[in-house]
Amino acid sequence: MQPSESACACQGSVQRLYIERVPDTALLRIGELSRRSGVSRELLRAWERRYDLLHPTRSDGGLRLYSDRDLERVRAMQRHLASGLAAAEAARLASTDRDVQPAAPAFAPEEARAELTAAFADFDEARAHAVLDSLFAATTQDAALSTVIVPYLHELGQRWESGDATVAEEHFASGVMRGRLLGLARDWGRGLGPGVLLACAPRELHDLGLIAFGLALRARGWRIGFLGQDTPLDSVSSAARAFAPRFVVISSVDAKRFRAVVDQLRELGSEVTLCIAGAGAERARLDLDVITLSGDPVAEAERLTQMTSSSESR
Repeated sequence: MQPSESACACQGSVQRLYIERVPDTALLRIGELSRRSGVSRELLRAWERRYDLLHPTRSDGGLRLYSDRDLERVRAMQRHLASGLAAAEAARLASTDRDVQPAAPAFAPEEARAELTAAFADFDEARAHAVLDSLFAATTQDAALSTVIVPYLHELGQRWESGDATVAEEHFASGVMRGRLLGLARDWGRGLGPGVLLACAPRELHDLGLIAFGLALRARGWRIGFLGQDTPLDSVSSAARAFAPRFVVISSVDAKRFRAVVDQLRELGSEVTLCIAGAGAERARLDLDVITLSGDPVAEAERLTQMTSSSESR
């Protein structure tokens, strides 16, 4: 059977997202290693120092340079952490030759975002899924979220506010993206790591950033309890008693959602370790003892993980 004209066009446009793979002999500075893997520079240095995971060489100027082999070990480390292994065991397995898999092709995030924008503007679900399929095949989940998906959603929101994107386009894109992200979230409540309970503030319907945050936490070994959109805070409290999470995270893109329930947040914060997240968190300026998570979901997932690791090591 011959492929349809639309399928061929879709495949061709997706292929343009990717550039020729860097040869195995290429050497990367730590910033490029961080970009390709989606792992922060600080965590890469910690893995190198604690577990001898990375084996850099030195440039003439004394800079550490990393190989494709180092990148492969980092990705193997991420897979083992996501499966629930402790960091030391994950590093041991990632360092064995039989575990390391070939590095995925490098990709161009700006072009990927442009392809998603075009697909959703045309209401072409098949094309959007093809872009996402290629994206997740080419890079780590962290990198896909932080360099393509979250920036795309931010751009979409800005275009909607300025009138450059219709309500229909925003709803269509959000529906497709929610389905894909929740597909990745399957079984994210299982595992041996600490638990975190995620919910949108009352009347808050924007949950994609919160889902992305949960996925980034899951990749770091957390167990996720997800309550979703427009969650009454008394329901969050009941769920927290059953789930017993390390943190409860309430999210909103609008600071007014937080201010409207400040007394309930104060009461909830007396029962659990409470975080507020999303674009509205920093602007809310609440006089509460809470952790504010207002940055990139992947970076904030790493920060919460490091905070937990530091407290457990004391």
